[in-house]
Amino acid sequence: MDGYVEDLPLLDARQFTIAVKKLADALAYGTDRSPYLGSGVEFVQSRPYQPGDSVRHIDWRVTARTGKHFVKEFEVPKSLPCLLLVDTSASMAVASTRRSKYETALVVAGGLAFACLDRVSPVGVVGVGERALRVRPSLSKTRVLEWLLRLRSYRYDERTTLGLRLREVIPSLPNRVLMIVLSDLHDPDALPALRRASEVHDVVVVRFEDPAETALRGAGFFRAREAETGREFVTHGRRRSVDFAAVDAELRKSAIDRVVVRTDRPYVSDLRRLFASRAHLLRGVR
Repeated sequence: MDGYVEDLPLLDARQFTIAVKKLADALAYGTDRSPYLGSGVEFVQSRPYQPGDSVRHIDWRVTARTGKHFVKEFEVPKSLPCLLLVDTSASMAVASTRRSKYETALVVAGGLAFACLDRVSPVGVVGVGERALRVRPSLSKTRVLEWLLRLRSYRYDERTTLGLRLREVIPSLPNRVLMIVLSDLHDPDALPALRRASEVHDVVVVRFEDPAETALRGAGFFRAREAETGREFVTHGRRRSVDFAAVDAELRKSAIDRVVVRTDRPYVSDLRRLFASRAHLLRGVR
């Protein structure tokens, strides 16, 4: 692809797939009731056998006790389809550590996708950079691997389109979905769109942060260049291009669950804690 770096430098395709599946196992462990993972099929009651019922559903214990044929009835809880919005913009690819925000986000996206599939929740993806990438939710692991490996190619000059993509996607979804946004939230247009999305859908934000974004505090004045536009500007170490405290407050006000993933720190326990808390709060609500 013209202008694209062919692969993420840290992991080859096989190592990447292993890392994704390892994370999926860690996220799925102990979260069977999570609303984003689904919960399979649940037994409700036994009832008298009727012509046409499958013999596979016969409740042999009740049948033996009563002398009449009974079958088991099951309830299939509604599993929310999951739509992952992955930020492929240039600010995600710039790194001061061994792993960039983009590399980390892609592993997290894959882990979440496979954890969802393991609990029978369809998964789709939307790229929120400039590339045209939109895959409808499905239960196909092959399709998930295809778009994950496709996303291993990236650019250093791609602009963020998170707000725009949200406004495009929201009216096209016929039913409620779980939206998981994986981004550094450098798009000033994102917050209004996230608020609107949360009015209709279940929204979770996983915000990625490079240590250099906070380590420059107290550095005095310096010249910087914006990764996505190339615009040069002079700033101060006490300033941040994005006021994330205000962003977090706005997300909280909109009842949007959120977690920050730093590229220089372990993050699996934070992700598990987030989704485990959602399962506890929403248990039984479907």
